[in-house]
Amino acid sequence: MTIELFAAVDPGRARSNNEDSVATDDAVSLGVLADGMGGYNAGEVASNMATSFIHTELGRWLREASVQATDAEVRRAMDICVDNANRAIFNAANSNPQYAGMGTTLVVAVFRENRLLVGHVGDSRAYRLRGGRLQQITRDHSLLQEQIDAGLITPEQAAFSANKNLVTRAVGVEDTVLLETHQHEVLPGDMYLLCSDGLSDMLDDASIAQLLQAHESLDQTARALIDGANDAGGKDNISVILVRASGGASPSSRSWWPFRRT
Repeated sequence: MTIELFAAVDPGRARSNNEDSVATDDAVSLGVLADGMGGYNAGEVASNMATSFIHTELGRWLREASVQATDAEVRRAMDICVDNANRAIFNAANSNPQYAGMGTTLVVAVFRENRLLVGHVGDSRAYRLRGGRLQQITRDHSLLQEQIDAGLITPEQAAFSANKNLVTRAVGVEDTVLLETHQHEVLPGDMYLLCSDGLSDMLDDASIAQLLQAHESLDQTARALIDGANDAGGKDNISVILVRASGGASPSSRSWWPFRRT
């Protein structure tokens, strides 16, 4: 199966600085996206540290392990790289007063033949578009999501909540962090979107699905998503990684179900 990746970042219309960071590695079908938080330029520092470290270390491991590694070994490598990035950010925050309290959300995706291993921390998201239907395949680590899960508010009410930016888990804020990982089957024709909340807070799922299907090339699609978020207010930095799968075996030839782990 052929995997095509494209990444883009935009500061949005309300902020002069950019605290989002993205990185991709076509050779190993790796995408990393982070949305930083903290005073001064600390959010920018945290997100860049996360994407740079994971892109370099996990990318190197994937190239060396090649196809010989099992999916369990890849998940373990993801955990280790994220843990090391977390410790580096946490130590930098605690040794430099200017960076005190900095942290970042994270989404990391590794595509392997007909499988996707995705890990995330915080409220940056991963979506899958399949057969015209958009599905969020990560679940936010946020106060808002906990309120929805507890039945305190509805998803419709959540769209207007003042608590959108309160995450319950972030990279670099504490000395350890738990990366939530899942595995999904990848089918030819699938499109995947990794994004920061600068996109998902501005556009609802129906709008995102429509824009994902409106253009042929990934760069045009990314531009359309960013323009859409800016047209809706552009209240935060906007980052996207688009991934398209093509070729490979037909869905009818598959007789197994993907394993999922939380």
